[in-house]
Amino acid sequence: MTNHYNSGFTLVEVMLALTLTTLLLGLLSSGVFIVADDWNRNADALDESLDQALAVLQIDRALHGAFPHSYTDLETLSRQLFFSGGSDYLGWVSTVSPQRTPGLTAWELFNVEDEGVYLTLVPAFSDDPSLRLREAEPILLLSGYHIEFSYLYEELDENRLWSEGWDAEELLSLPLAVYVRLEPYDEDEEVLEVLARVRNNL
Repeated sequence: MTNHYNSGFTLVEVMLALTLTTLLLGLLSSGVFIVADDWNRNADALDESLDQALAVLQIDRALHGAFPHSYTDLETLSRQLFFSGGSDYLGWVSTVSPQRTPGLTAWELFNVEDEGVYLTLVPAFSDDPSLRLREAEPILLLSGYHIEFSYLYEELDENRLWSEGWDAEELLSLPLAVYVRLEPYDEDEEVLEVLARVRNNL
């Protein structure tokens, strides 16, 4: 006489299988969330670093293309050059425009404390672009950074020195080069630097 056994799963086996499946799905879903979170963090960091690289590249190209833009002072009727620089401010005219528009563009870079570096752009016509720069709306170029400038010049004895300011109206020329240091407020961020030779300094 032969015994016949049912070949189905017992209740304990079904419960165990369901428990293991739930556990595996929980581990997989948490792993997916961790990977997605890391991806989003890395993507945000990449976007930020690309924005910084683009800003530095724009500043570098615009300073390389600095142009000795002259205009007539309506009060004295004398010819003046537009290139006004301090330790934390610089206004100049460049042959480079981020919008790739033809003609010359007036640039202005300056700090706003606890915010970052702002940029103002206006077309440079045959007059003094200072008024248009004051009336234009600046944009935040680099958040969380402080900008500093130094200007390279040559003395009569051909020694080259760095200055913290430059007034082209008085000196009647542009500096040989401009050094730009972008210092982050956050110590974990890296310092950004630009050293741009001014080709059209005369």
